[in-house]
Amino acid sequence: MSDDAPQYAATRLQQALAEDERTNELGIKVTIRPGHVFLRGDVATPERREWLTEVATELEPDLQIHNDVRVVDVDEPTEEETLQ
Repeated sequence: MSDDAPQYAATRLQQALAEDERTNELGIKVTIRPGHVFLRGDVATPERREWLTEVATELEPDLQIHNDVRVVDVDEPTEEETLQ
């Protein structure tokens, strides 16, 4: 980790997760504690969850990554929505 305060490092990592083409995730919460990065939130696929770990590891290779991101089922709508 750089010499940045943890909140700056967390913000930088959160931005990387939003901008990296593998992840493009805006809703991932990043917390950094001494020696550890914690990722929390929801994604649509197991692959996306794995990519979050990859991106975090690339940016913070000296920290242990804890990926607590859940894979949620994103189904197609079962019926047509009518706007009134």
